Amino acid sequence: MKKYKLNSLLIVVLLMATVSCKDKMEASGETSNLNDAIEKKVSELLSKMTLEEKIGQMNQYNGFWDVTGPTPSTGDASKKYEHLKKGYVGSMLNVTGVDEVRAVQKIAVEETRLGIPLIIGFDVIHGYETLSPIPLAEAASWDLEAIKKSAQVAAKEASAAGINWTFAPMVDISRDARWGRVMEGAGEDTYLGSKIAIARVKGFQGDDLASPETIAACAKHWAGYGFAESGRDYNTVDVGTSTLNNIIFPPFKAATDAGVRTFMNSFNELNGIPATGNAFLQRDILKGKWGFTGFVVSDWGSINEMIAHGHAKNKKHAAELASNAGSDMDMESYAYVEELANLVREGLVKETLIDDAARRILRIKFELGLFDDPYKYCNKETEKRVIGSQEIQDAVLDMAKKSIVLLKNENALLPLKKEGQKIALIGALAADKTSPLGSWRLAAKDSTAVSVLEGMQDYKSNTLTYAKGADLTLGQTVFPLELIINTTDKSEFPEAIQTAKTADVVVMVLGEHGFHSGEARSRTDLGLPGVQQELLEAIYKVNKNIVLVLNNGRPLTIPWADAHIPAIVEAWQLGTKSGNAIAQVLYGDYNPSGKLPMTFPRSVGQIPIYYNYKNTGRPVIPAPNEVFWSHYTDESNTPLYPFGHGLSYTTFSYNNLLVEKISGEEVKVSVKVKNTGNVAGKEVVQLYIRDIFGSITRPVKELKGFEMVSLGPNKDVKVSFRLTKNELGFFNNEGDFVLEPGDFKVFVGGSSETVLEADFKI
Repeated sequence: MKKYKLNSLLIVVLLMATVSCKDKMEASGETSNLNDAIEKKVSELLSKMTLEEKIGQMNQYNGFWDVTGPTPSTGDASKKYEHLKKGYVGSMLNVTGVDEVRAVQKIAVEETRLGIPLIIGFDVIHGYETLSPIPLAEAASWDLEAIKKSAQVAAKEASAAGINWTFAPMVDISRDARWGRVMEGAGEDTYLGSKIAIARVKGFQGDDLASPETIAACAKHWAGYGFAESGRDYNTVDVGTSTLNNIIFPPFKAATDAGVRTFMNSFNELNGIPATGNAFLQRDILKGKWGFTGFVVSDWGSINEMIAHGHAKNKKHAAELASNAGSDMDMESYAYVEELANLVREGLVKETLIDDAARRILRIKFELGLFDDPYKYCNKETEKRVIGSQEIQDAVLDMAKKSIVLLKNENALLPLKKEGQKIALIGALAADKTSPLGSWRLAAKDSTAVSVLEGMQDYKSNTLTYAKGADLTLGQTVFPLELIINTTDKSEFPEAIQTAKTADVVVMVLGEHGFHSGEARSRTDLGLPGVQQELLEAIYKVNKNIVLVLNNGRPLTIPWADAHIPAIVEAWQLGTKSGNAIAQVLYGDYNPSGKLPMTFPRSVGQIPIYYNYKNTGRPVIPAPNEVFWSHYTDESNTPLYPFGHGLSYTTFSYNNLLVEKISGEEVKVSVKVKNTGNVAGKEVVQLYIRDIFGSITRPVKELKGFEMVSLGPNKDVKVSFRLTKNELGFFNNEGDFVLEPGDFKVFVGGSSETVLEADFKI
């Protein structure tokens, strides 16, 4: 342990006792005793803290100056700096790099009265500097081990840069592709989302939170954020109890059960109360019913935003509401540090609630080992060795390949031949080295992604010619500002058309810029932005052998492309190794196995559209041309591409579906899956159920199991699932989990539009 100055003998005693106790207890496996030891140390530290110091632990500031530069002497930065020196800051975010983190930690540890270390937070959403695919793309892999590995290497790289806490995973379920933050989650399904939540929490946190290569995770946004009205970010949420209990809550509960150590509340209101001030969410459910022992951080400025919501009359009132409701840490509202002490003295907030919040925050700091060594994440050699290492590059490439979904492949246009073909590559995104990094890439440097052009240039036996066709965006593309989309300039169309005329195959890379999705990036038109649709149609007129590669952060509406383009690849925004992954799939060196985690609509007017909908009282047409059934007069009810859809360069058959009763509340389902093609491939075998009738109406289908199988040509395998009360039951409107006797259907296949079904009773 490195030597450093402490301003209190109390911390020295706590450090020595904690280290000794921890070593002995871990050796003997006495985990509960270790937790008890931490609780004792937290209690001892709390007993020495002033009210202001406890409140300081509840205060989080964004990085406010170049820590290795001059000390701020005026303005808001000076005030924050003084708070840091007084011990009135418990956490900082967006302070990155070993030098910067060490500098702020040194102030907290060596210049404050009690020397309590900071917890350093950062948005490690799909990587730190080396990026994996955006989370929605990772979800398309349906590969839980790969997703866990992705979070693990992200934690390893971030921790090497001084970070010990990430604001991920986002486990919001959303059925609305207009909402830009769908790119940050796992899609529309609660079961898949819950499994991915567990994988990402375990990846970030590992088996030992005190390891210098793990970081604390944060389940967000609690709760309902993905159900914002009209898909508009920050908007009102109005959902029923059944949706809340059966769709929204389960991934958060899964994250809690997986040991996630922090939660972030959401910007939206729920039942007329902003989540930040919602005691039902934070105290009744999370900390009460679920027994969550970590802490809750507000989203950026969300405590003050309760004023704009019309729930709080001023900052003081907002601080009162948030603290009483269970928000433990204030991110950049300044409400707690400025108002809480007086609220306690006036009797409007009980000091026991302040103690509880400070205890929760200190507990995580002890678990991270920050009291053992505040500088454990500040090793320059580790930073240099780990960031951008070959291990991390290999992991993000593996994740990128597994995230690609083959949507369509008529006449086996893909994979491309590896020699003897003239290939035209068209589209501004094809040569872009920044957009593939996607949104939420704060630590990644621009122009560090491998472009599709670069990836395809590795295959040198074909003739590859590139033409941009048209710009997608104009001017600067930065996170805080609106994109300017090219909607008029088609001056480079002729060059692209001429290039396509003489090609055997045209590969067009079209879609969204990386900043088209993410926070505050809601859209009402989900077609190809700008002049891209016109470019696609213009190229199609001269060469119909087109492979459309989509780069996007959400489902798009592409009915024209589906009707005309023979091969369509959903390649999302795949991160640092994007171009390599796409090229390997296009040329068949990797057989795509991804499946959609979110439904693709035919029209934005169908949204929200999702596979696990409920029947109406009039679900089907009663007679030809009659109108009295649940439908649109100008569009089909069906999606363009359903949840779970994804093709391969081989084909699979399903047969011999068998349902066996094991007990009164458990059945075994088995099916034979065969690779009926000529190449090896992977298939995600999906199992769905339907509870035919219940005290609360149930969806027409619900995913309740999946397994990925790898099969060589003409090989088959028997895949088995067990359905227990956990899969067959549901939450009633009182929030109780029940399994009701009755009739069920089970469906098994390669997408939510399954091919086999059987009946059984419980």
